[in-house]
Amino acid sequence: MTMQNKLTVSALQWTGASLKVLDQRQLPEKIVYDEYTDVAGVTEAIASMRVRGAPAIGIAAAYGVALSARQHCTQADHWRQKVAADIELLATSRPTAVNLFWALDQMKTILAKQLDNPIEAVLACAEKIHADDLAANLKMGELGADILAGATGVMTHCNAGALATGGHGTALGVIRSAYQRQPIKVFAGETRPWLQGARLTVWELAQDGIPSTLIADSAAAWLMKSGAIDWIVVGADRIAANGDAANKIGTYSLAVLARQHGVKLMVAAPTTTIDWGIDDGAQIAIEQRNPNELLPACYNYEGSLVSAWNPVFDVTPAELISAIVTERGVVMNPAEHGVRGLKNAL
Repeated sequence: MTMQNKLTVSALQWTGASLKVLDQRQLPEKIVYDEYTDVAGVTEAIASMRVRGAPAIGIAAAYGVALSARQHCTQADHWRQKVAADIELLATSRPTAVNLFWALDQMKTILAKQLDNPIEAVLACAEKIHADDLAANLKMGELGADILAGATGVMTHCNAGALATGGHGTALGVIRSAYQRQPIKVFAGETRPWLQGARLTVWELAQDGIPSTLIADSAAAWLMKSGAIDWIVVGADRIAANGDAANKIGTYSLAVLARQHGVKLMVAAPTTTIDWGIDDGAQIAIEQRNPNELLPACYNYEGSLVSAWNPVFDVTPAELISAIVTERGVVMNPAEHGVRGLKNAL
């Protein structure tokens, strides 16, 4: 039986004339939606991490193009150029999440056609991207749960749940589906510096009645040594053709620790997260965010001798990944063959 997402809140809500974005920076204390009617607003929502998670970023961008079409198609003679400029603006919002660029390419393909009603065509494409992502997550949940059969404990990093996707989630979708079959202990790393695990993941699991245990990021090795977990399950923001996977900073260190302790690592992501055009993870652009997100306020001034290095993602090499789960199928030990076999899979 397929488990449907029970969350009473979702990351994105299309109203017909605007996009409502759940400001995930304020969770779990407050549930606040910001409403956007133009591309500038959606771009800022993505860049500021009000909306985050590769699939959700792509969906938000798609709706952003729908807003652009609504704004320009009936008011400008050169509406295609104006919409194209808005697409380029959206592309600047985050550099690592490949779903963003995939969704924008889908929109470009639609706009390149002769359209009787461009507003309707673009919106239909955005809604399909949203619906397809939810369907993909539900499929991945079942495939991943098959692999976790017999596991007694899992750990996840960052938030790869309904809040980061069109619904159900990638890594959390797998955990949700596995828990429905048989209760399993779930551990979540806090995920510094934005605390997505502490603020979002454990809250989201609680909405589904799934117990979870929060740990400090630095406790992960000791947890693995204790024998409490069999698998680490994470999402991804970009996967190279050889199976190297970029995910939230800290994933690579977990993968190294997992190999030391005999714990397996699963990456769950839709095929829209695979960048077929790059051979390996060395070609993945890693976003560097403002050092002030890390620095205490007392060091945040010009001329301070204290600085900060703030990469948002790292790349886990395929040889440290036990399984990559997608809606098109599963690749076990991706270091052997990469993920190219999924490109033409049903």
